[in-house]
Amino acid sequence: MDNQKWSLWFIFLAFLFITSSSAEFLIQQVTEGRGTEYNSSYRLVANLGVTRVLREERPSRSLPYGWEVNIDLKLFVHNPKLCKYLSVTDGFVKRYNDAKKEWGYGQSIPLSTFYNTNEGYIEGDTCGFGAEILIVNPVQQQEKVTFISNPPDNVFTWKILRFSNLEDKYYYSDSFLVGDRYWILGFNPKGVGGGLQALPIFFYAQGFKTNAVATNTWGAVNLRLKNQRTSNHKQIYSAAWYPIRTGYGVGVYTIITFAELNDASKGYLVNDAIIFEAEVVKVSVTNIVSA
Repeated sequence: MDNQKWSLWFIFLAFLFITSSSAEFLIQQVTEGRGTEYNSSYRLVANLGVTRVLREERPSRSLPYGWEVNIDLKLFVHNPKLCKYLSVTDGFVKRYNDAKKEWGYGQSIPLSTFYNTNEGYIEGDTCGFGAEILIVNPVQQQEKVTFISNPPDNVFTWKILRFSNLEDKYYYSDSFLVGDRYWILGFNPKGVGGGLQALPIFFYAQGFKTNAVATNTWGAVNLRLKNQRTSNHKQIYSAAWYPIRTGYGVGVYTIITFAELNDASKGYLVNDAIIFEAEVVKVSVTNIVSA
């Protein structure tokens, strides 16, 4: 009986040894050809082709020192009931770097709405979230705007002859260059209607000189109807941003009434001629510089 017990015990130990050896051989087979060197000093677990191993080498860093990326971030909560996505964003670009690696929104959807199954965000105890990431490339160049007071050649004079023979339409001066842009004056000798018995005058932005940066332009101007006998000129001040497109004008509909204009003693209409003057007192000039 004792011999039988010893025999059974010996068979059991032999089975354990064979099983352990087979397991070690199996681990070697699983890791073979996967770039992982088997070492009996490591504790290694293999399962369905997935390997885990302790190593001394530090993980490689995929991002360089001082990295930074700007992201236009939108987060989503899926509503399968409506087949739509609740989009959450604040419109600001998020800057990710070593100091700030996480961005988000503290209140994407009220919990009362999210957990209400009638709203459709949870279906079968399952919910879905998503993110839309647009990388915003850093600006390499930028516009530098300089405001120039009393720029060179900033006074333009326009004399209109045979004023009484002019038709009821707008007339325009020759163009003149101030800053990086051309400008013109315009007026209607019969007024603008609507019961306004007065003379209008407008200042228009035109095209740009060669190699200038075409962009919105600031223009501030003194518009005058010259008194040809005294220094008592009619003057208005106008200042505005002029768009890139040509033909945008700013001015006044009533620089002088027709009654005062036609009064010969006043000195504004002399020998059937009037004189307009534009004095550009400030203009913007734009240049492209490195960011």
